[in-house]
Amino acid sequence: MHIKTLIGTLLVFASVQQAFSQELPDTTDIYRDRADSLEATVLVARQRGNTLSKYTPNRVETITAAGLCKMACCNLAESFENSASVTVGYSDAVTGARQIRLLGLSGIYTQMLDENRPVMRGLASPFGLSYVPGQWLESIQIAKGVTSVINGVESLTGQINMEHRKPTDEKPLFLNAVIMNDTKADFNIASSLQLGENWSTVLLGHISGNGMEMDQNKDGFMDDPKSLQLNFANRWLYYSPDGTQVRFGIKALRDARQGGQLTSIENPWQSGIVNTSFNAYTKVGVPLCEDNSRNIAAVLDYTYYNMDSSFGASSYLASQQSGFLNLLYQNEINENHRFTAGAGSTIDLFTEDLLKGAAAFKDLRTLQANAGLFGEYTYKNGEVFSLIAGLRGEWYKDNGIQVSPRLTVKYSPVEDIVIRANAGRGLRYSNPLTDNIGVFSTGKEFVTPGSEGWNYRHTLEDAWTGGGNITWYFPIRDEKAWLSFDYFRSQFVNQAIVDYEYAPNTIAFYTLEDINAKGKSWSDTYQLDFSCEPVERFNITLTGRYTDSRMMTTRGLVERPMTSRYKAVLNLQYTSNLSKWIFDFTASLNGSARVYNFMESLTGADGALLYPDGQTPAYPLLYFQVTRRFKGLDVYVGGENLTNYTQKNIIIGSPSADNFDASCVWGPMMGTRIYAGLRFTLWKY
Repeated sequence: MHIKTLIGTLLVFASVQQAFSQELPDTTDIYRDRADSLEATVLVARQRGNTLSKYTPNRVETITAAGLCKMACCNLAESFENSASVTVGYSDAVTGARQIRLLGLSGIYTQMLDENRPVMRGLASPFGLSYVPGQWLESIQIAKGVTSVINGVESLTGQINMEHRKPTDEKPLFLNAVIMNDTKADFNIASSLQLGENWSTVLLGHISGNGMEMDQNKDGFMDDPKSLQLNFANRWLYYSPDGTQVRFGIKALRDARQGGQLTSIENPWQSGIVNTSFNAYTKVGVPLCEDNSRNIAAVLDYTYYNMDSSFGASSYLASQQSGFLNLLYQNEINENHRFTAGAGSTIDLFTEDLLKGAAAFKDLRTLQANAGLFGEYTYKNGEVFSLIAGLRGEWYKDNGIQVSPRLTVKYSPVEDIVIRANAGRGLRYSNPLTDNIGVFSTGKEFVTPGSEGWNYRHTLEDAWTGGGNITWYFPIRDEKAWLSFDYFRSQFVNQAIVDYEYAPNTIAFYTLEDINAKGKSWSDTYQLDFSCEPVERFNITLTGRYTDSRMMTTRGLVERPMTSRYKAVLNLQYTSNLSKWIFDFTASLNGSARVYNFMESLTGADGALLYPDGQTPAYPLLYFQVTRRFKGLDVYVGGENLTNYTQKNIIIGSPSADNFDASCVWGPMMGTRIYAGLRFTLWKY
């Protein structure tokens, strides 16, 4: 029994060490947690909420489990308030859909991964952030710029990878419940069970909803749609003594939401959306030698997604079936050299019905498909230098063979300074309607310049992204502090443009290629981060970001509208002795953004122009939370948007008019929100 206990202790220690060091992670995501982690020892450590890894080749910012507890974090969309890297806003004032921005561009250009499986694609992109409960997650990793070619090249600006609670966690029961003053409630349950020496599973359940119509700004429209979401997942791990691992799981979801005008209004303009989805996946990893330096792996993923939606007199009914396949061979020749080779394919089949004014089609079927080969070579010379060179060649339906090279370099001239650089090509199919879900919350006509009416198509978007990062780690009070600066540029060879300013009461859909402007849309982003612990248990994180984002339109090069130029975030956290009390405070300053040209004439209640210089005002947001920890139980209360700042006159025009537009959202729609919640954890002893 002493030997068994020692082995268990070493395995747990190795797991903790990997979580903190993240040194050249296994990009196949097969060999991670093990089913033979014994219950002999439980290690508990105080984590920082946000960390910047010193060891990963790419610039990777990690939001830890502690960071996910800094606020209510009911879902993934609410988990980035402490980060200036990712900006989160609403797509419109009706549906409740959330969108992120990374490197000054929409989140559709960021590849979302669920433990290295691509997710939130196509129809799932507008609402996918709301379908990942924050308390289901163990951590979130944000990687800027181009990354590995192994999971495809849809990461035009970066990757966000989500790590869920593991089947091997020593937590047979976890409960979380939170309620807000606007009656929105959120409940989560998780259970990790070890079923013998080889099998383990985790059950994840979620229910959330909002049953009341709230209209704090008195514009006759609900601030947040009434909703009910049911979400369930079950993940399994089989670990064989010979090192073979099999992971598989399912996830099912139903979400219904109703937004728009209050029901008390006669003949209200309303939006009704019902989304359902089912996902199943399998990962198999087989070692080819005793030390696992050579292994093969297969990843298969299937997703069905259905959206039934109505927006006033318009409707959009769509379904998507997606398949993802990855076959990999990995060989670690020695401690300096490693390569991965494989084949992969992604297939998406869309069926769509649209009725919106003159834009209408019935049972439109679209097949998007790509398949190809890839290879990635890694060279590592201790902690001083590492290089990752990747190449992916794929056949794209209707676009032929495309080659995507990527290169990442990391160099440490001295122990506490890390320099990184990466560059490469990214490709993704556009989905004009769901990529821009806000177009449904308008009365405007869809058009395509140079065509009669509207030409609906899925463009293969093409961009090159490059940049670098330098980080200095230095001691303050014997603790490691860090100062980091990074710059990235994304430049489009071809991009799908959705132009609200083409002509009055229209939304134009076209591409850079259509207007002979290939390569003339781009985005530059600069960011500075600082983190330290000046006194014991008191952590300060300060970060600032500046963005210059431009796009080419039929009128020439313009600043990308509704994109904030800068953001600054200050986070303060103090933890009492033995972590019984935790105090979190976050302040952010959100910079101005260029408004659409038709917004420049809008006036407020006093008759004054809302945007006299064509720019939104800068505005602050404040968050505060206090947590009291007991044995196995955390009780917390907090507040969001404590400045009570809201965007004025969000709704433009009357729902019956051609100029109606509820998609011009740049700021908060809801004022101060107060919440209270608890987290209960039953540990396995």
